[in-house]
Amino acid sequence: MLDFEKELEKFKPSLEVDDAEDAIKGNDMSDVADLIKEIIEENEK
Repeated sequence: MLDFEKELEKFKPSLEVDDAEDAIKGNDMSDVADLIKEIIEENEK
């Protein structure tokens, strides 16, 4: 039977996950509302 406490102690997150997290946080991601607002502002000029 598995000893979950021992398994949790051995757990180390994947480096790929850490790299992906940094890349995602570093991106300026616009959502649809931001894009629509930008288009409206450009059309008003």
